[in-house]
Amino acid sequence: MNRFLGFLLGLWLLSALEANTEVIAVKAGKLVDPDAGAVRSDQIILIRDNKIEAVGKNLAIPAEARIIDLSDKTVLPGLIDCHTHLADAPDEENHDPFLVLKRSAVETAYAAIPNARIFLESGFTTVRDVGVYRALNDVAMRDAINKGIIVGPRMFVAGAYVTITGGAGAMTGMAPDITLPWDLRYGEANSPWEVRQVIRKLAHDGVDHIKILSSGAVLTHGSNPHSQEFTLEEIQAAVDEASHFGLRVESHAHSPEGIKNAIRAGVASVEHAEMIDDEGMAMAKQRGTYLDMDIYDEECIQEQGRLGQIPKDFLQHDAELGQLQRDNFRKAVKAGLKMSFGTDAGVCPYDRSVRQFAMMVKYGMTPMQAIQSSTTNAADLLGHADALGSIKPGKYADLIAVSGDPLQDISILEHVQFVMKDGKVYKQ
Repeated sequence: MNRFLGFLLGLWLLSALEANTEVIAVKAGKLVDPDAGAVRSDQIILIRDNKIEAVGKNLAIPAEARIIDLSDKTVLPGLIDCHTHLADAPDEENHDPFLVLKRSAVETAYAAIPNARIFLESGFTTVRDVGVYRALNDVAMRDAINKGIIVGPRMFVAGAYVTITGGAGAMTGMAPDITLPWDLRYGEANSPWEVRQVIRKLAHDGVDHIKILSSGAVLTHGSNPHSQEFTLEEIQAAVDEASHFGLRVESHAHSPEGIKNAIRAGVASVEHAEMIDDEGMAMAKQRGTYLDMDIYDEECIQEQGRLGQIPKDFLQHDAELGQLQRDNFRKAVKAGLKMSFGTDAGVCPYDRSVRQFAMMVKYGMTPMQAIQSSTTNAADLLGHADALGSIKPGKYADLIAVSGDPLQDISILEHVQFVMKDGKVYKQ
C-alpha cells in the first residue's frame, strides 16, 4: 500500500512539474541562421523553460503554449560582445582612470548596475567581460545577474587584469610612495611563477577566463602601445596555468611583437590588434587565433578629445592607431582570419556598442559575416557553441528581433525591438 501511495505521489509531483513548465511558441517572419549563413521564412520556435525545443516551418504548437507573434520581424540569436567592461563605471565627462580612486569599490559597483540593463536591452544577451580596475567587481555583477538581483546579459568574467607592474592593466601615474588598495593591484605579476600565482587566485575566486596584457596601452598613463609587455615565457605560463582550470586566455595587444607573442603562446584571442603585421596575420590564421578588433571606439576617443574629456597623453598614444586598426581589420577579413565581435564597451557609452556592426561592414565584412562575428564565432571563442550563438534545439532561448532586413541594412541592428534571454522577455 505504501509503495502504491509513493507511486501516486511521484506521478502527482511529475504532473505538477510539467504543469509549471512554460512553453512558448515564437512566430518568426524571418529567422537568421548564422550557422548556415542563411535566412529562413515563416519559422516557429518552440521554447520550453529556458531552452529551445524545436525550430521549423510547420511545427505543431502545443495548446498550452504562450504565443509571441514576431511574424512581421526578423529574428536573430541573442548577440554576444566578446570585449566589454560592464562592471566598470566610467564618467562620461572625464575618461581618466584616476576617477577610480575617487570612488570606493561599493560606489563603483552600484554605479555600474545600469550598464548591464542597457547592454541587454540593446540586444546583447551574453558578454565576455574582460577586466575591471576594482578586482572581482565583475564576478559580483555576474552572480547578481544570475541570481535575478539585477537585470543584465549572461556574463563570462575575467576578475582582474593580469599585467606587469606599471603595465597596461595597472593603475599607473601615481606617486611612488602611494600604496594602492589590494583590488587595484590584484593582477600584477612579474615572472612566470607570479603569473601562475595570480591565475590560481583568479580561478579560486570563480572567474570564467583570463585576461592578460602583452603590450602597452592607449588608455593608460605612462604607457606605450608600441611596447611589448610580458615575455613569451610569461604568456606561455598564463596559457598553461589557465588550462589546468579549464580557462581560456585572451590577450590585450597593440604592438606587433605583443600580438605575435600572444599568438605563439596559444591565446584564444588577441584584443585590439591595431599593429598586427603580415607575419602576425599568417600566424593567427595558421593557429586559428581569433582577432577581436574594437574598430568603432575610435569615434568615441576622438569625440572625447574634441570635448576635452580625455587626457592628452591618451590622445598622443592613439595618434594614427585608429585608422591603422581599421585598415588591418579589412586585411584580416580579406585573409579569412577568425573574427569575433568586441567593442571595448565603456570606452564608448554602453548604448552605442551596436554601432560597430555598421563599421565592420564598412571595412570589409558582409552583413552576414558581421552577424556571425557576434553569434556563432563569438560562441565558439567562448567555448560555448553548444549552448549559444544560434537558434537551435538544446540551446539557450536567447532571441532578439528587429523590423526590416539587417542583411540589407546592417544598421537596423541599432534598433532592437525584442529581447529574450533564457526564455524570459526583457524588451518587447
